[in-house]
Order: sequence, then C-alpha cells, then structure tokens
Amino acid sequence: MLCSCVLFKGGTTCLGLIHRRSWTVDVEKERELRTEFSREEIRQKVEQYNTVTKDHLKMTLGSSGVYTGFIKVQMDLRRPVTVRGGQRGAGGAVLEEAFYLPRGVTNTLHISSNNTVRQVIIALLNKFTVADNPAKYALYKRCRREEQVYVCALADGEQPLFLRLVAGPDTDTLSFVLREQQTGEVVWDAFSIPELRNFLRILDKEEQEQREAVTRRYEAYRQRLQEALREVRGPS
Repeated sequence: MLCSCVLFKGGTTCLGLIHRRSWTVDVEKERELRTEFSREEIRQKVEQYNTVTKDHLKMTLGSSGVYTGFIKVQMDLRRPVTVRGGQRGAGGAVLEEAFYLPRGVTNTLHISSNNTVRQVIIALLNKFTVADNPAKYALYKRCRREEQVYVCALADGEQPLFLRLVAGPDTDTLSFVLREQQTGEVVWDAFSIPELRNFLRILDKEEQEQREAVTRRYEAYRQRLQEALREVRGPS
C-alpha cells in the first residue's frame, strides 16, 4: 500500500510516494502498545500527560476506561470548500456557497479515545458548516524527529486522541493537519454541479481581478512615461 508523504529537512521540501510501512512504523507500534495497555497503564499515562501539559487542555479518564481530551488540528486546505448558507432558495432548499478557508487556522476539538479519524474529519467540517463529502479530505500526522519533519496521512480507523496520549502534549513532537486527499489529480466527478459552478464563479472573479491589476499597472507606467517626456521636452 502506498502513501503520499512529505519530508522537510533543512528548509527543503521533498515530495514523493514511498511504501506506507516505512513511514508509519511508529503508528503500527502505537497500535501494538494499545492492545497491551491495561487500565492502570492508561491511568498513569493520562496523569503523566496532565502533569506536563502547559495549555490546560487536560485529559480525563472515565470509569469505563474511555478517556477524553483535546486535539488541535491545523487547516491546510488549498481548494475552496462548499459551505451551507443561512439563506434558502426556490423550494426552500438551503443555498450553498464556495469560498476559501484561511490556511493555517488551528481548531481545537474535544474528543474521546473512541473517536476515529473519520469522525474527527466530519466534526471539523460540521464546525464550519462545510457541505462537502468528508471522503475528499484526510487527516495527517506531522512528526518531528531531530531536524526532520514527516507528514503522513492517517487511516480512517486511527484514534487521534490515543496518538496524542502516546506522543504527549508537545505539538512539535506530534501535530494534526487537515488537507485534501492527495490523489495526484482533482477528481472532478466527485463534485456536484453547484460546486463546479461555484468554482467557475471564483475563477471568473480572480481572472477579472487580475485583468484590473494589469490595467492599473500599465496605466501607471504610461503616466510615468508621459511625465518623463514632458520633462525632456520642457515647457512648450
């Protein structure tokens, strides 16, 4: 199975496809550790986590052995998303609108140890009233090892809070990023007709803005040339 991963080293970004196992060996080890964790071991890890956390986002262990806590997810979406609006169109249908979410925004979610990656993605989309299919998105884990940063997509069944517990609260050691699925090319068939129309409207708007910017730039250049000519010719 192949996975799209990103390696950052010394300020250089390298993109490539490599075998998933070589990049997710730590995740596989975490799965194995999970089956070996007793309730007492989980309690100790939760206590240790709460001792070293600095942002007061602590974990809570329930009597059933399920623990709850917080994860932070950075939004890194490059394409526009379709958002459900408050207005209704003909027939009472809720109108949808496409726009770009600010990149780099971090959201905090309160989840349990039972919540999966897929559920976290759905919760993030619901938080922004995004109407897109959750299958278009993936949750990535970003890990730092010495001077290298590795980014790899998590499987839908992974449990982010467990990964957070094992790694500790330091986001330099482990952080989460929401991105579009890295399929190589945009699968346009996955978008609805209203979504595609919204994309076209956005492209038309950006094209018009670029045209106006070019016109303004050349108009300013023309004025400077005319002023230079007048200075050379002198008063008539």
